[in-house]
Amino acid sequence: MSEKEHRVSRRQFLNYTLTGVGGFMAAGMLMPMARFALDPVLEKEAGTELVAVGQVKEITNEPKRFDFKVKVVDGWYKTEEPRSAWVYKNESGDIVALSPVCKHLGCTVNWNSDNAHPNQFFCPCHGGRYEKNGKNIKGTPPLAPLDLYESKIKDGTLYLGKAKPNGGA
Repeated sequence: MSEKEHRVSRRQFLNYTLTGVGGFMAAGMLMPMARFALDPVLEKEAGTELVAVGQVKEITNEPKRFDFKVKVVDGWYKTEEPRSAWVYKNESGDIVALSPVCKHLGCTVNWNSDNAHPNQFFCPCHGGRYEKNGKNIKGTPPLAPLDLYESKIKDGTLYLGKAKPNGGA
């Protein structure tokens, strides 16, 4: 093997050097962008923890509205978002916490606010109605029952988590 076969020309040396430097510069610019794009996806979901809402002794068999706040993370923006729930004890003494968000178009439902239909949840936007247990009444606009909040009782305090679907119509 001759020495000429292993020699790198000036042009090849500059080409290799500039390619290497360009690669490091590109990686230096792309890594922060990739981290910026992927970081929110890799973080654990916020707002999944239970939030103290009220005392169990305040809950009766008549639905009562409880307002509370949950921590919400949107990318890097952290806020507290107001939420509410209709909470009552059912016939067997279990606590039921229903979301006030109508399943028709997202309006807020109220308990016992329609004189023509007492003891029901009523949506004033489009006349949607729900039974006390959150099941939608057939023939009204909502096609699904009100969502149920996850609930837990600890030391006489009611804690609520995420709202989940309440089964079929």
